[in-house]
Amino acid sequence: MGYKVAVAGATGNVGREILNILHERNFPADEVIPLASEASIGKEVSYGEDDVLTVQALNHFDFKGTDLGLFSPGGAISAEHAPRAAAAGCVVIDNTSHFRMDPDVPLVVPEVNPQALDGYAERNIIANPNCSTIQMVVALKPLHDAAKIKRVVVSTYQSVSGAGRAGMDELFNQTRQVYVNDPIQPDIFTKRISFNVIPHIDKFMDDGSTKEEWKMVVETKKILDPNISVIATCVRVPVFIGHAEAVHLEFENPIDEDMAREVLSAAPGVVVVDHRADEGYVTPEESATEDDVYVSRIRTDPTVENGLAMWVVSDNLRKGAALNTVQIAEALVERHLQKKAA
Repeated sequence: MGYKVAVAGATGNVGREILNILHERNFPADEVIPLASEASIGKEVSYGEDDVLTVQALNHFDFKGTDLGLFSPGGAISAEHAPRAAAAGCVVIDNTSHFRMDPDVPLVVPEVNPQALDGYAERNIIANPNCSTIQMVVALKPLHDAAKIKRVVVSTYQSVSGAGRAGMDELFNQTRQVYVNDPIQPDIFTKRISFNVIPHIDKFMDDGSTKEEWKMVVETKKILDPNISVIATCVRVPVFIGHAEAVHLEFENPIDEDMAREVLSAAPGVVVVDHRADEGYVTPEESATEDDVYVSRIRTDPTVENGLAMWVVSDNLRKGAALNTVQIAEALVERHLQKKAA
């Protein structure tokens, strides 16, 4: 006996990727139901190469008897429907930011803090972290275990797919407009994204940080260690898929480059590609469609005691969203729900 799984936001970039990954990884689902807005009722979405599923309306869906709800419909919609699903006995894994800092909702990256899942029944909701946080903490966890991180300074280079399909369309259209000399009017982004970078993701906060930067700070503390100091600068770049991060670390205990490469190479979900030569590192384009977090450019930071610098790259739609959601579901099944599948 397998699981009944609902995927909310199934017509979006992340929802489609969730469906793809569920099929790829042979998740033990007897039934998968794609859900979206009423405007999408009757549309078809792919489930693997051969199967096609018909979209139902999230607003009217009865979650009774549904084991898992994998949500990526937008924060306001999750805020309304995730508690409704949870009250019906469905365990919700939510990819939006709405529940992440709720103290009763686990915020989980399975390679980092799977034990946090033990508190899922408090609300029947589990939160998926921000995409840029996920790839960073996957790389930080083994280093923190080895030498205890005191401080993180990170600058991100985030692809337009983080703003959804509309963000990808805007980069495509603006690039064409530049070449044909058409006027450009930003819509999704605050300034032109084609042939440009924008140091502004999400809204500004009172201290001058953006909300994206705030997310990286508070989520890292909740997932990894509340005592780690984090400062982030988050930048949107004209790349379709794949986020990159320049990460500078200060440790409590001594750690050198060789030790860092050794512990990272042994860590789950991490691939080290670090050669001091042309092409000896991974770029966002190369990470697209890949599951792992890639670490390159590992080197000593001589400006602080016990300092390291590194380059971290991952596919933000996969590990940064859909894959992590499915991995949470897999870990939940393994740790808590096996009896339902028996």
